[in-house]
Formats: sequence, C-alpha cells, structure tokens
Amino acid sequence: MAETADRDEDERWIVVDGRRWRRTDPSLPAELATSLRSHLGRARNAVKAGRRSGDEDAVAAARERVGIAKHGLGERGPRWWERPEAERLADASAALTRLDELAP
Repeated sequence: MAETADRDEDERWIVVDGRRWRRTDPSLPAELATSLRSHLGRARNAVKAGRRSGDEDAVAAARERVGIAKHGLGERGPRWWERPEAERLADASAALTRLDELAP
C-alpha cells in the first residue's frame, strides 16, 4: 500500500532545485499538451520582454496567458488527480481556445 502511495506521489510532483512543482496532467492528449506548452513558452517570453521594456500592461497580459496555460496543463488550480478526466480535458481544451484568442 505505501509503495502505491509513493508511486502516486511521484507521478503528481516534480522536484526542481529542491522545490516541488505539480506535474502536467498525464491524461492530456500529446497534441493538446504540446499546444498548451507552446503558448506557455511564448507567454513566458512575453513576460520577459514586457519587463525589459517596462510595459506593465504587457507584463500583466502575458502573466494572464501564463496562468491560463498552467491551469490548462493542470499545473495550477484544482489538483488534476482529484477531478474526473472528462472535466480536466474540457478545461484544457477551453484553455487552449482562450489562449488562441489572446495570443498576439
């Protein structure tokens, strides 16, 4: 029993530089997860560019996109392993649609 619990914990979290981060929902189809990660990367780059230029509105808009992508991937918001898969997939698809609308 404890071995199963440890394996479940390992599948839910990743440790980077001693800090624990939630993993991406493994039930997301590869194409959907890839698209969300692409938006995430572009949004993170936009945060950096906005900071460099001193454009706080651009930083705020980019951070919103980061948050939407992270929620879609299951890395923020309700814990993906506590939610029905169909609900998680619907939320991820809705996040991608929203990101497509917001992306420059």
